[in-house]
Amino acid sequence: MSRRQRDAVRGRDAAVRDGSGLRWPGATAKFALFGEVLWVGALCCVAGLAIITIPAAFAAGSAHLHRFLRAEDSTLRSFAADLAAALRTGWLVGLGVAVAAGLLLLDIVVAGSKLLPGWQAVLAAGVVLLVLLLAGLAGTTARWHPAGSWRAAGLGWLRDVRDDPAGLLWLVAAVVLTGMVAWQLPPLVIPGIGCLVFAALATSVRERRPRS
Repeated sequence: MSRRQRDAVRGRDAAVRDGSGLRWPGATAKFALFGEVLWVGALCCVAGLAIITIPAAFAAGSAHLHRFLRAEDSTLRSFAADLAAALRTGWLVGLGVAVAAGLLLLDIVVAGSKLLPGWQAVLAAGVVLLVLLLAGLAGTTARWHPAGSWRAAGLGWLRDVRDDPAGLLWLVAAVVLTGMVAWQLPPLVIPGIGCLVFAALATSVRERRPRS
């Protein structure tokens, strides 16, 4: 047996011992998981072209990755079914997010012109609020499921932020990195979105201790 094979066996044995291999069997195939993240990024970009469909696209992508990690059926048909279910009321969420993001972007552009008094503070506040809005969107979509509601998903994210502030910081970092990568090289928005959806899903299943 080669060294690489021995390392693979040790990794599988460790995964079984700590339970991660049993809980997330799809994660043991690392290259396949990376390919699935890229595929989800492409699906989310196509499904989110209408802008107001972005939350539903992210929710369907998160559900798709969740099924893949559990080694369940993760086909294009299941993604389309989740997208249709999320769009029933998700387009209203998308409309609200689009309006809020548009106002914040306008604020950033106006402040960036340096015509306003105290424009530095206005610009900084606009950027921070936009990042938090996108982090909240990603976190909420990772907690949505067809049997629940968008309101429940949003409240679930807020509870998790209260119990696990570090998870919020990880998600904010993912949003910032995705934005930087897409700004530097626009074609990388596809893998960037896939990684953002995966990061949001990862933070949603982190072990956390509820505060008393």
